[in-house]
Amino acid sequence: STTARCILRLLEATSGQVIFRKLIDGSYLTEEIDILSVSEVELRELRSDLQIVFQDPVSSFNPRMTVGAAVAEQLIVNSDMSRSQRDERVRELLDLVGLEAGHARRYPHEFSGGQRQRIGVARALALHPSFVICDEPVSALDVSIQAQVLNLLVELQDELNLTFLFISHDLAVIRQVCDEVAVMYLGKIVEQSSVDLLFDEPVHPYTQALLSAAPVANPGRQRSRTRILLEGDVPSPIDPPSGCRFRSRCTVGRDEAICREVEPVLKTIRAGHLAACHFPETRVVI
Repeated sequence: STTARCILRLLEATSGQVIFRKLIDGSYLTEEIDILSVSEVELRELRSDLQIVFQDPVSSFNPRMTVGAAVAEQLIVNSDMSRSQRDERVRELLDLVGLEAGHARRYPHEFSGGQRQRIGVARALALHPSFVICDEPVSALDVSIQAQVLNLLVELQDELNLTFLFISHDLAVIRQVCDEVAVMYLGKIVEQSSVDLLFDEPVHPYTQALLSAAPVANPGRQRSRTRILLEGDVPSPIDPPSGCRFRSRCTVGRDEAICREVEPVLKTIRAGHLAACHFPETRVVI
């Protein structure tokens, strides 16, 4: 979530680059823009391409504003639409996420959690973005409602040709909606690959432990699984251990000198599969 906010400059990063490949109007060419180095004026222009759906659909809305006003707010700030054009766009957006035009006159507290999250999606799509960050968009919802919102996001992605950066702790959700997956530990990416490769052939001990902890629907298979238990506490991200950040809890390299002394960097394990580990080893987590 912190990384996502730095991408959008809702939090200011202290170093590094965030490269956004912006599609040049009327062509298939792109230009590379470092979001962290652009001016406030240039950043405002980029807002139409970069949007976010927040985790909590309650606190992300002003309770004194109707949902129509909340969705239209970005259009007022970042476009030159007339009032009638904004109203029409709000109706289009509500219809796009499965709500009625009359809902625009209601307030956030009059909706269910799933409906509020749909409104959050509508607000994020108001300016025709190409890149949308979904910051745990279904974690605050009931399981039955989660499926509805996830299906909506997948449909919108196909219909509008969107790129999602989807943040979640729910491995089942990740497997359902993602194409590429990056696993983070203490603020660092430790493994990255296609979703199928990561779930079927994980090589980093932390990824393997995560997958072993995820329940499966088959009771017999669940009972026969081997759980990888991580010992100790998560170190402080402010004062991480030397060398590999995961070494104090690792079942593979805890006592290895290289793990204590040298921080691993992402390296290619196989085509399209990266891991930051001195001893990467494929382990099928059944």
